[in-house]
Amino acid sequence: MADQQADELALAEVVEFTSGLIRIDTTNRGGGDCRERPAAEYAAERLAGAGVEPLLLERTPGRTNVVARIEGTDPSADALLVHGHLDVVPAEAADWSVDPFSGEIRDGVVWGRGAVDMKNMDAMILAVVRGWARAGVRPRRDLVIAFTADEEASAEDGSGFLADEHPELFEGCTEGIGESGAFTFHDGAGRQIYPIAAGERGTAWLKLTARGRAGHGSKVNRENAVTRLAAAVTRIGAYEWPPRLTPTVRAALAQLAALYGVEPDFTDVDRLLEKLGPAAELVEATVRNSANPTMLDAGYKLNVIPGEAVAYVDGRYLAGAEEEFTATLDRLTGPDVSWEFAHREVALQAPVDSPTFARMRAAVAHFAPDGHVVPYCMSGGTDAKQFSRLGITGYGFAPLKLPEGLDYQALFHGVDERVPVEALHFGVRVLDRFLRTV
Repeated sequence: MADQQADELALAEVVEFTSGLIRIDTTNRGGGDCRERPAAEYAAERLAGAGVEPLLLERTPGRTNVVARIEGTDPSADALLVHGHLDVVPAEAADWSVDPFSGEIRDGVVWGRGAVDMKNMDAMILAVVRGWARAGVRPRRDLVIAFTADEEASAEDGSGFLADEHPELFEGCTEGIGESGAFTFHDGAGRQIYPIAAGERGTAWLKLTARGRAGHGSKVNRENAVTRLAAAVTRIGAYEWPPRLTPTVRAALAQLAALYGVEPDFTDVDRLLEKLGPAAELVEATVRNSANPTMLDAGYKLNVIPGEAVAYVDGRYLAGAEEEFTATLDRLTGPDVSWEFAHREVALQAPVDSPTFARMRAAVAHFAPDGHVVPYCMSGGTDAKQFSRLGITGYGFAPLKLPEGLDYQALFHGVDERVPVEALHFGVRVLDRFLRTV
């Protein structure tokens, strides 16, 4: 079965579906301001057209998720989750070369918000499933297909809701694939690297609160909440986090070092990164914890010293390093500033020596024989965090073969988000082969 390939209609449909999903505005502005239902219905109709029965599930009206199961040929095999989210981040139309919700196809490229994050993967899944229906293909393992809401915010209406309220739909799932991995990274020296995600840093979004003595702006005030907060924010922003290597990051560094003929000296990680050149970009954000101040809120009148000032910090921590993260924040904030988690999710690790990772590597290598597959850890997070509550090990595998000069990472949440048609065709072929063999 692995020698078969996605048919021509699947290649056409992945482009059609990517464009069609982009045209459905599912902007998630946070705070519940989003409506994924039209996109969910679009996906559900195409699953139903392939003989797959979809369930539409909502925690909040309009915040719709789609879940379906395709029965495999081996009832004793563990099930595999294949998931993608339907919501997208906002796009300011005035900044774009095209209408961000046009789904325009121009010069072999599909344009619009969600083209890489991640309506392209949603479209790939639909195209593969429909191609199998035409060919009478069944996977060995049960496949659970999930299209989720709310990934671009808290996931409370999406994967969190599904994991907490409908765990029975994922019965038997031990592994899952979602965003983001198996994309082409060009190192500028002719090498094509395909990183597959086998881990994620944990999410630690923080609220800092400084309290002091309110008073007139013309008076001396040694208990100024704004001053206290500013000092804490400055300490956090200037702090140099020490390297902490997880097994996934260590494996990534080792394989990249081998590719470049460099001694993998883990005692001086920053020096090792320098020797990897542009490829260091794949791992440099995940060799340590991080905490970046992002928002400030204080005062209500220029000549009034407020009694309270608030800041927000985007913190991320590596697997096994959460205790160090919290202890460091206690020290950096100091006695005059308190902090709490505004949002918190776990760090993830997945084995890079598993049969599933080997199958992903082989599927990419089949269609990109000159490519070099390496594991990597995501600096941010995905729905895999919520699905991990069900004991599902998550990988990032949304394959794309990209031309040199197209910066994949910059397209995430960026202006003029787009994906080449050929990249979508590659993705369908690789995803199809992987799911047939896994």
